[in-house]
Amino acid sequence: MFNAPMKICIIGTGYVGLVTGTCFAEIGHDVICVDNAPEKVKMLNSGQMPIFEPGLEEMVKRNAAAGRLKFTSSTKEGVEKSDVVFIAVPTPPQPDGSVDLSFMEKVSREIAEVLTRYKVIVDKSTVPVRTGEKVAETIKRYCKSKVEFDVVSNPEFLREGFAVDDFLHPDRIVLGVQNQRPVHALKEIYAPIKAPVVVTDINSAELIKHASNSFLALKISYINAVSVICEEAGANVEEVAAGMGMDKRIGRSFLNASLGFGGSCFPKDLSAFIKISEQLGYDFGLLREVQKINALQMERFVRKMADTLWVIKEKKIGVLGLAFKQNTDDIRMSPAIALCQRLRKEGAHLRVYDPKAMDKAKTVLKEVTFVDDMNKVPEGCDALVIATEWPQFKELDLDNARKVMTHPILFDGRNLFDPAQMETLGFIYKSVGR
Repeated sequence: MFNAPMKICIIGTGYVGLVTGTCFAEIGHDVICVDNAPEKVKMLNSGQMPIFEPGLEEMVKRNAAAGRLKFTSSTKEGVEKSDVVFIAVPTPPQPDGSVDLSFMEKVSREIAEVLTRYKVIVDKSTVPVRTGEKVAETIKRYCKSKVEFDVVSNPEFLREGFAVDDFLHPDRIVLGVQNQRPVHALKEIYAPIKAPVVVTDINSAELIKHASNSFLALKISYINAVSVICEEAGANVEEVAAGMGMDKRIGRSFLNASLGFGGSCFPKDLSAFIKISEQLGYDFGLLREVQKINALQMERFVRKMADTLWVIKEKKIGVLGLAFKQNTDDIRMSPAIALCQRLRKEGAHLRVYDPKAMDKAKTVLKEVTFVDDMNKVPEGCDALVIATEWPQFKELDLDNARKVMTHPILFDGRNLFDPAQMETLGFIYKSVGR
């Protein structure tokens, strides 16, 4: 149908869209990325990045210079110059747990209005099951030229902080189709990437994404629940997780006790899957319990701080980490941000630091002191908190921290340090499940 290299349009240049478009260019395709924010397009065309993702900036610049990657604010231009159009727009959560599909509907209409020949329309955004059907109905309804097209579901499985590597070396590539016509084109696009290709119907592909993320969230909440038992029993959750993880049926990944999961995916996808199930007539109570455990994990951590400090009000507390996880500047639904907001509400004075998320955090955290060096954060503090698992925090100058703190108390929400070592160094050390 089409010949490689393919001409590809990506609509939306957020974390998913920008990584997807750039990686497609990296493997040799001609890519045009569309975004409705002209200032972001201008930024990208000048080589500046709106997000931090390891390895992405260099890849954007390299492929833009080679002429394989372009940016525009015109959907018409992007669609007309491409054979395959990927939709990667936001699907934000709503108060009732469902997702806002207005961006999907708007883009579907925009595509329909400029469609003049056969295209493959690929849904890359995380959407509720049966969204592909709605996208196809919308395009058919608003397409004046009445040309043929195919809608495909191709869910992303990108971890922020590891997205480039995840895209180029995935566990699987899922293609949900209504018929076999677009399969060859999609396989051609992904041909340079060596991974199993799973071809399903569209509804199954859409469910694979929500089912996968909900299961991973369940796994995190499970080990966090086990961490509570470990603390009460005098056991070590890391040793328990290591022993569990050696079982091939379980695996070690996502068995790290912590403050709980956050970010733009797990909380949203979990709520969405609960809502989807409810709309289909099934009460997915197991997933509501996952949400409950995750919320209680933060409550337990704050209570642990209060039990140790007695009173949080007026205490000076240093917080290391603001992004929801390492290797990203994303603060959306970040447990670290939620913790800071909770401590501020309790009346604490905060000194905070993050390697990449400081600028974004300044838009949501008020009346806190932003510090430009992690080793300066402990100065004058009554306690120090590790809130994000940045590996560089393991290199914190602990001897200096103990000397400059009013009280050498460290609350480790990511279990970065060894309890015995911290005790030897003279810290009152509180971690999770140990």
